[in-house]
Amino acid sequence: MDRNIWETVANQCAPVLMDVKPSNLLILTKEEEAYFQCLEGMEGISCLRLHTDRGKTTWLVYRMDRLEAVLVWPQVREFLKSCGYEITGNSAEELLWHMAERYAGYKEKQAGFPHELGIFLGYPLWDVKGFIRNQGKDYLCAGYWKVYQNEHKAKETFQLYRTVREAMLRMLSAGSSLYEICSFAN
Repeated sequence: MDRNIWETVANQCAPVLMDVKPSNLLILTKEEEAYFQCLEGMEGISCLRLHTDRGKTTWLVYRMDRLEAVLVWPQVREFLKSCGYEITGNSAEELLWHMAERYAGYKEKQAGFPHELGIFLGYPLWDVKGFIRNQGKDYLCAGYWKVYQNEHKAKETFQLYRTVREAMLRMLSAGSSLYEICSFAN
């Protein structure tokens, strides 16, 4: 894998690769995607292509175990149900595919933005609901997402994500491969 693509992936997905976040969006240009093998061989990492347009592809890079831990909460399941998801079993994979369809519908201008994507990205449910209720305004602070409750905890999480990303980028610049770095997280 090309070192530049390693830096792109680390910048966008370090918290997932280092196992502190369930998922991240990864947006690659057509040129970058030529070097991207969907993080093949990285234990616990999965990738789902969400959409391709105008020379860019949006991927969801995720850890199924962390995603499942978020999606089993009864409050989250009720919220997803209110967004039109069929909650027939416990399959996180089914929910993931439904979200991917809704995201593609949004990108193809057939539907509104699927705000529940925040749940899949590991944002707290109260902040996702707060964003919807307040139409993205009147938030306490913003970082990886807009915060409507528990500002202190959110800022700690933002700092953790920044620290992980910066550490990963330092290790890459020191000559480590993305695979070597991520093996420490597993």
